[in-house]
Amino acid sequence: MSDTDVMSWLLESRIPSIRYQTLTDLLDVLHDDARAVQARLAIRRHGPVPAMLRGQARAGHWEGERSYYTPKYTSTHWRLLLLTELGVDGRTPAFRRGVEYMLTATASEMEQRLARHSEGMACLWGNLLRYALHAGQAGDARVGNVLRYLALELQEGCRCDINYGYPCAWGVARALWGLAALGPGRDQPARRAIRHGVTFLLESHHLDRVDFPVPDKCRVSSLWFKLNFPLFYQADLLFTLRVLGELDCLHHPRAQAALDWLEERRRPSGRWPGASPYGVRTWRVIGGADETRRWVTLQAMRVLRQAGRPDDGR
Repeated sequence: MSDTDVMSWLLESRIPSIRYQTLTDLLDVLHDDARAVQARLAIRRHGPVPAMLRGQARAGHWEGERSYYTPKYTSTHWRLLLLTELGVDGRTPAFRRGVEYMLTATASEMEQRLARHSEGMACLWGNLLRYALHAGQAGDARVGNVLRYLALELQEGCRCDINYGYPCAWGVARALWGLAALGPGRDQPARRAIRHGVTFLLESHHLDRVDFPVPDKCRVSSLWFKLNFPLFYQADLLFTLRVLGELDCLHHPRAQAALDWLEERRRPSGRWPGASPYGVRTWRVIGGADETRRWVTLQAMRVLRQAGRPDDGR
């Protein structure tokens, strides 16, 4: 199957976000082109984004949750993270209320972490930074505290009690995911933090050999070598390559073996397989197995394009 056929298949998706990202990221359609405008309006009006925005309480959280973190993966934190992945307009009032709720709910804990120099949960804070920046909150002092914390975490490889005190590749990837959203105008502390994280992923360890530190008789999660969407606090090889793509690091020599691995996963159809390990625990409106394959294919093609990998002629 040719890339043209794959693009047509992606554009047949019932998920407006997939159609929009295919147009703008793979087909170079300008954002003000009529096709992109139509797809962007559809994100707001149809499908998973409006469905996930419903049921918000006045305080900014969503009804029925036990906390902003539970249940996994439908409460406020996870909802905002997935909405960001789906390309919700960051100016949407409900989305911004949710972000404000999260910044308020976590402000005291973040201040205590900074005061105590405590470690852990870089995945939570990296994800929070991602959606807070998507909502245009870069100038908020609470966001500044999260940036300071993640910079400290990345110096030590995002050590975490849940990983028995060892540096955590998931935490590094999620921290970088948040920092990547700062865009090219990052200040010196952010650039230094990113260098620490990239060094951990690409120079201290190997993405393809998955030789990250783990306790004796333990191993890195089997998720790493699967192609997943969505993931939440977790990371896999594709997600990590997506992060490195946003940071313009895919030309690094130590990224090439992982990119080779990704290319080798492409099927004769020109598509990639995909898994949704938490699909039964999150919103079904993001699509079933075929839409998961579309998400993974879209993301894999975008990564390879960012890496300058030529079309293999399928």
